[in-house]
Order: sequence, then structure tokens, then C-alpha cells
Amino acid sequence: MDPISDMLTRIRNAVLVKKDVVMIPFSRIKFEIAKIMEAEKFIASTEVLEKERQLKVVLKYDVDGSPAVRNLKRVSKPGRRVYASKMDLPKVLGGIGVAIISTSQGLFTASEAKKRGLGGEVLCEIY
Repeated sequence: MDPISDMLTRIRNAVLVKKDVVMIPFSRIKFEIAKIMEAEKFIASTEVLEKERQLKVVLKYDVDGSPAVRNLKRVSKPGRRVYASKMDLPKVLGGIGVAIISTSQGLFTASEAKKRGLGGEVLCEIY
């Protein structure tokens, strides 16, 4: 099973039932994805619970109750990897959304990877 898809599905399902917190099995890459989502204001916060080896993600909702995360889409999958050069990095909804790219220097948003002149594997799109 794909652990990144599992993470995105857990967040997507928690948003659909209006949960405040979702627990995800910890891995470094999932933690980095959650940190990017937090920096881009799609989730409220994230923390690692060392004892349980879990990642605690606090979801973010607008004042009217609508979720900050409208859609999570896994782009590169284990059976079909999707790569983009620094010139072909995707724009999600004309810049409203975020694409997370795995580069040789770590995980970045597509705009940050473009500033650094890096291409890589397109992990997911969030809007």
C-alpha cells in the first residue's frame, strides 16, 4: 500500500466528516508533507507523538465551517511515477493550490522548487 495515498485519504475522509484531528502513522516524508500543508495554511498544526509513533494533524476550517482543504490528489503513484523538470512544474488552479515536489534537496512546493531551479517527482496537489 502507498503510505502517502493513505495519509491523503485519511485527511480527505476526516474533512468529509468534519473531524478536528486525524491520527496518521508516522514517517518522515508524511511529516514533511504535513509541515508544507501547515505552512501553506491548509491545516492548523501538526505534531509527532513519539510514544505512539503517530502524526497528529489538526485540521483547519473557515468561519462558515467549510474546510481549508477542498481537494487532495495523489499525482505520482507507485505504479506510475510522474516527474517534472524545473521548467514544467505544475500550477494548481492558477496558483491557488499547491503541488508538492520531491527533489534531490528535499520536499518543496512547486513555486519554491522553481525558485531554487529544481525539478523532481510530483507527489500530490492540494487545493
